[in-house]
Amino acid sequence: MKEHFKGPVVLRGDRRETTTTDQRLLDSRGPSDWLHSDPWRVLRMQAEFVEGFGALAELGSAVAVFGSARTDRDHADYAMAEALAAGLSRAGFAVITGGGPGVMEAANKGAHEAGGTSVGLGIELPFETGLNEWVDMGINFRYFFARKTMFVKYSQGFVVLPGGVGTLDELFEALTLVQTRKVTSFPIVLLGSDYWRGLLDWMRDTVLAAGRIGQADIDMLQVTDDVDEAVEIMVRAREADLASRADSPAGVE
Repeated sequence: MKEHFKGPVVLRGDRRETTTTDQRLLDSRGPSDWLHSDPWRVLRMQAEFVEGFGALAELGSAVAVFGSARTDRDHADYAMAEALAAGLSRAGFAVITGGGPGVMEAANKGAHEAGGTSVGLGIELPFETGLNEWVDMGINFRYFFARKTMFVKYSQGFVVLPGGVGTLDELFEALTLVQTRKVTSFPIVLLGSDYWRGLLDWMRDTVLAAGRIGQADIDMLQVTDDVDEAVEIMVRAREADLASRADSPAGVE
C-alpha cells in the first residue's frame, strides 16, 4: 500500500494528500487565509528544528552522501556508494543520507553493515517510499529547508555520486554556502569522474570564462573514482579541523 509521510505522520489509502507541506507554504495563490495559518506554521517549523537538533546533537563526525534515488541495486554506483559508506564508517564517521532508495539506500546499507551509524533524513514527497530499511536513526521532515539545515550543520563533508535534480540541488547549495562563507569550509567530493566531467567542463569553459565564478569556486570540488581516496579526503579534513581547534585560544570560535 502506498504511503504519504507528513513529518512523523503516515497517511495511507484515501488519507493520502496530493500536495506537500512545502508546496502549500510557498503557494502564493488562493484566499487570504494564509494570513491566519502561516503564524501557526512557524511552530511546526520550530518543532522540526528542535527534533532534528535533539536527535543529531551527539552524532559526532559525519559525512553526507548524496546520489540518485533511481539507481538500481545491481548498478555500479550502488556498489560504489555501499563501499564508500563502509569505508567512512571504519574511519569513524557516521553516514547521513536522504534515507530513500538508490544511492541513499546503498550508503545506509554500507554504514549499517560495517557497524557504523546510518542516518536517514527523509522528506515529505508525493512519490516517496519512506525511509529505507538500513537506516538506524531516521527523521522525517515536512520542510526542505529544515532538512537541509541538518545536512549542513551535522556533516563535516559531502560526497556526491551521480544523481539528478535533487543531487544537483544539494551540490550547488553546498558550493554556495562555502563560497559565501555562510558555513565553515568543508570538503566536497564528486565520485565518478565520467559522470561529472560535462558539468565541470561547462563550469570551466562557460561560467568561469564569462567571469561568473572564480577558479577558487571550481577548486572547491574534488573529483575521484577511488572510494578510498574519497574517504582519505574526509579523514584529512577532520584531522586539519581538529588541529585548528587545538591551536585556537580557549573560548574563541
